Amino acid sequence: MAVPSIHTEFQRLEELLACRGIVVSYETIRQWCLKFTLTFAKSLRKKLDALGDHWFLDEVFIKINRKQHYLWRAVDQDGCELDILITKQRDEKSAVKFFRKLFKGQSQQPRKITTDKFASNKAALRDLGCKTPHITRQ
Repeated sequence: MAVPSIHTEFQRLEELLACRGIVVSYETIRQWCLKFTLTFAKSLRKKLDALGDHWFLDEVFIKINRKQHYLWRAVDQDGCELDILITKQRDEKSAVKFFRKLFKGQSQQPRKITTDKFASNKAALRDLGCKTPHITRQ
């Protein structure tokens, strides 16, 4: 299946608008795209930077080349992925590494953090001096 060219997409938009009584050429639509795409992309980036203030963290077992590893993952309350880390161990050192990487990569601190009852998460947050309330639940 061939991928339609951008020229074809502009023509499709021209037809779609014509069906609704708006008469413009595909060249006008192309000019609009050139003019407004950058502004639109910037506003989307600003919105994406506005992360939720309640973070959920968990680790799962995965197999890579038949060897067990741990995938550490953090998401906000909207389900947006904040960070991931793959480690060979599931211990306090790995938890500290993940939290350090997570906090370094984010522009803001969360209002609260929810994790499972894995004791190393609590110890890692304490070691990093995190004052954010930590909720544990399974």
